[in-house]
Amino acid sequence: LQRMLSMAVEVDKSPTCSSRKIADDIFPFILNIPLRSQREALLNTMESQLLRCRLLELLFQHSCDVPTTSSMSLEKVLYFLSHSSVLPQFQDETATWQRWDEMLQYLSLLLLSYHVFPLAEHLRTSASDRMKLIAQKAKPRLQDSDDISQLDVQLKMNDFISRMQKMLGEPFPPQIQEKLFMLQ
Repeated sequence: LQRMLSMAVEVDKSPTCSSRKIADDIFPFILNIPLRSQREALLNTMESQLLRCRLLELLFQHSCDVPTTSSMSLEKVLYFLSHSSVLPQFQDETATWQRWDEMLQYLSLLLLSYHVFPLAEHLRTSASDRMKLIAQKAKPRLQDSDDISQLDVQLKMNDFISRMQKMLGEPFPPQIQEKLFMLQ
């Protein structure tokens, strides 16, 4: 399945457009996956970083009270950090801290999927154009909304931690502390 999805993203002249279409079709099924371990297995084994990025973006859009229409960027990741509630209650009954833990896991995965792969490997261009860019050793262009400061990150993280403290109390479970550190 993962290989087929990866190939489906690449067959179009625009992998970004393909990944959007595929993600829009797959997303309702992700919401119906009953167990966290199953959701994580699907997302962690996804070969197409662009598709994984889009699916996670949809998941966080779904969990925002006020979804944003901006394109995927580091600024949008910070928006999700500030505006996402814990992920939707899936069919399994989990403790609140575990839902926050899953949210942090997916935020980190979204950040990695967006920042490391689509920017560094030109995954937004078609396979034929990508080869030209690699041969030219062209650097990917950053979007204006990818230019965020350390202060922006720190302020958003502090707000996020405050929201979590209201919900969970203190101290945080070790898994949460580790994921917060990793995300920051």
